[in-house]
Amino acid sequence: MDITGTGTGDSHVSGPQTGSGALLGPTLEDMQTAVIVVDNGGLIVSANHAAKSGLGHRFEELGGEDFHELLHRDSHGHATPRTRSQLRNAILAGTTEHGDSEWFARGDGTLVQMSWLVAPYSCGSDRTGALVFLYEPKRGVPEGGGTEVPAPLTELDRLALLAETTTQLTSTLDVEEALRRLAALTVPRLADWAVIDLLTEQDEVRRALVTEYRDGILVEREDLQGPMPPVPEESPMPLSRALRGAASSLAGPATYQGPPDSGIAVEQGRLFVETGMHSAVIAPIRGLRDVLGALTLGRSKLPRAFTGADLPLLEDITRRAGLALDNARLYQRQRKVAETMQRHLLPQLPTVPGVEMTARYVPAPHASSVGGDWYDAFALTDRSHALAIGDVVGHDLDAAAGMAQVRNMLRAFTWSQPEAMPSAVVTQLDNAVKHVAEVPMATMILATLSPGDDELWRLCWTNAGHPPPLLVSHDGRARYLTDAHGILLGTGIIRPRPDVFTVLPPRTTVLLYTDGLVESPHHSLDHGLERLRRHAASLAHRPLDAFCDLLLEQTRPGDNDDDVAMLALRTPDRA
Repeated sequence: MDITGTGTGDSHVSGPQTGSGALLGPTLEDMQTAVIVVDNGGLIVSANHAAKSGLGHRFEELGGEDFHELLHRDSHGHATPRTRSQLRNAILAGTTEHGDSEWFARGDGTLVQMSWLVAPYSCGSDRTGALVFLYEPKRGVPEGGGTEVPAPLTELDRLALLAETTTQLTSTLDVEEALRRLAALTVPRLADWAVIDLLTEQDEVRRALVTEYRDGILVEREDLQGPMPPVPEESPMPLSRALRGAASSLAGPATYQGPPDSGIAVEQGRLFVETGMHSAVIAPIRGLRDVLGALTLGRSKLPRAFTGADLPLLEDITRRAGLALDNARLYQRQRKVAETMQRHLLPQLPTVPGVEMTARYVPAPHASSVGGDWYDAFALTDRSHALAIGDVVGHDLDAAAGMAQVRNMLRAFTWSQPEAMPSAVVTQLDNAVKHVAEVPMATMILATLSPGDDELWRLCWTNAGHPPPLLVSHDGRARYLTDAHGILLGTGIIRPRPDVFTVLPPRTTVLLYTDGLVESPHHSLDHGLERLRRHAASLAHRPLDAFCDLLLEQTRPGDNDDDVAMLALRTPDRA
C-alpha cells in the first residue's frame, strides 16, 4: 500500500498520509468527530486531527496499520476476533453500518468507549475504502453535573437496542463472549451492574459474570463470581423464581433483609451489600426447551429506581440472550464431539531411526473443529516409510468423514503393494474416490522415505494438485519441490502421474503442508508461498518442534478461515 501519495495504488485508497489530512479534505479534517480512512482491506490510510488527539496516536503509529488489530477491543481490553467484528465486516463488505458503545484502545493503553459509523468511501475511480466515524455514546447528565444518567430510552431507542442485542449475541458461538456482550449491551445504558447466573447441564448454579460500570469502563468482579447454592423448589424470592423460569420481577435490598429461605437468598443478600445496589430487575434467560439462567440488572449510582415499565424490555433482551446461549451451548457440544473425533482421526507418527518427525493440525476458526485437511505417516517395510498430506474440500464434519475414508483407503492401497511407486497408489486411490460421496475433490502428496547405501535419505513423491513440498537446508536455503505435479483427485480425468526422486542432504528439513498455511483472500498464492519460504529459511536452525510452531505463528494469514495441517521431518547429520 502506498501511504506517501507517490505510488499509483491498486484498487484501494491511497494518498498523502500526513497529519494534514490531505486525503480527507478540509471538511472532514476540520470536523470535531474522529474520522479515519481505511482501505478495502481495513488498513489505515488517513486520519483527521480529532481522531489522532482522541485516540492519543501520532499518524506514524496509525498509518498502514490494521484498524481492527490496532484499535478495536472488547470491554476487557482484548482484541476482538477478526471474523466476528461487525465493524471490520462492514469495512470489508463495503456497507454502511453503525454500532453503539464499543471499546477502542488509546495510544497509552487505556480504553475509550465510543459509538461508530462505517460508510463506503472512494477517492478516484479506482480507489475504494471506507470512512470510520468514532464519537461518544449519547448519555444524559443531570443539571449541576454529577453522575452520568442514561438518557430515557425512546421507543426507537428500545427497538435499536433489541436489534443490536440480536446482532451482537447471534454473531458469536462462544458462551463466555456472549455473556460479556450481554453485559456491555445493558451496562451502563440501563444499569450500573449486570449479574448473570447460569444453570449447568447438571442443574447446578454458577454465577458466571458480575460486571460493574466504574470510571467509564466495565470492570469484571471476579470476587463475586463462582458456584452458587442449588435452586430451591418453593422459594418465592426473585432470583429463585427466575431460575425456575417464572416471570421477571423487581428487587431491592429490602427484598433480602428478612430471614433467608435458602442459600441462594443468602448470596443475593450479600450481592446487594457488596454492590450497593438500591434497585434491581431480575429476569429468566430461557432457551427453546429449558431455563438457562437469569439476568440481574442493578443500579447503585444511578438514582432512578427500576419500575414495572422496565420489565418488558428486560424480558425482550433475555429472550434473545436465551436463543443465543442455546445456540452457543449446542455448538460447544458439537465442538466437543468434533474434537474427540479429530483426536481419533489424526494418527500417531512412527519412529524412524535417525529422522526427526513432527506434525501439527489447527482447525478452521469457525467450523466444527474438524475438517478435510489431514496428514499421515506409517511404515511400509523395515527400511521405508510412507508420508502423506492432503486436503478434502470443506472444513466441517462431512469433510472430516471424507478425509477419514481417503486416508484409510490410501493406507490399504499402500500396504497392499509396499514396493509400488507413489504414482501407482495415487492412481488407484483416484479411481476409488469417484465412488465416495463425501469426497467431491481432494488434493494430496504421497511420498516414500528410505535410506540409501551412502547413508543419505531419499524422498520419492507424486503430487496430486497439492501445494509443493518445501525443502530447507540447515544453512537457510529453501526451495520448493515443484516436480511430480499432477491433477487433483476426483476430476474423472485420466492422466499419467509422475514420480520424482531427490536425495536429502544431512540436516535437511522437508515440510508438507496444506493451503491454509499460505492462502489469503487478500493476497495471491504466490505471495503466500514466498512468505512461507522466507520464514522457513530464517527458522532452519531451530529445533523441529519450534520450527513448526513459529512457522504457524508467523506465516498463517490472519484472515484465512481454513484449517491447516503440517508434516515435517529432518534428516540426521551424516556423522
